[in-house]
Amino acid sequence: MQPVPKERPEERRRHARVKVALSGRYMLSDQREYPCETCDISPGGVALTGPVIGRPGERVVVYLDHLGRIEGTVVRPITDGFALEIAATPRKRERLAEQLTWLANRDILGVPEDRLHERGPPKNTRSLIVLPDGREFPCRVLDVSLSGAAVETDVQPPLNLIVTIGRSSARVVRHFEGGIGVEFVRISALPFDAPPEPIG
Repeated sequence: MQPVPKERPEERRRHARVKVALSGRYMLSDQREYPCETCDISPGGVALTGPVIGRPGERVVVYLDHLGRIEGTVVRPITDGFALEIAATPRKRERLAEQLTWLANRDILGVPEDRLHERGPPKNTRSLIVLPDGREFPCRVLDVSLSGAAVETDVQPPLNLIVTIGRSSARVVRHFEGGIGVEFVRISALPFDAPPEPIG
């Protein structure tokens, strides 16, 4: 009886991978954060480059531009990084597949990058903007996603300034009449109503 040929890794992948360079940060099980960039990603896994390589089997939380929070387990090292098997529900994988389709086609479709996440109003729209010098200003959160928010406020901090809104650190990315748009800058920066999820 002839032996059954071994299946190559690329044949075992159930999801098509998108080669896209997304910046972000990842947190290992020791709670330390590091910058990273994706090599490729699918709803089932992602290859990351970063300064510290996770151990096989180690749980990792990743926060990626345009995709938000992803959790998974290190499956193997790669050059200057590691591959991660994404842990997600079928619904979340479906949503991730939709987001990756948008990413792969955004240049053709002309889709604004900051609208790749579904947005909606938080339960509590009232909050405070805290500037780096400690000054506080009341604001109203118009909508929020995993990656950013639109905030109605009388103050318009300079673009790229890091401010605090509620308990989330965010970078000012745009001004509009009566408010600002921000992007969350840390892996733990979740929508205002969502508590941080523990790791480990």
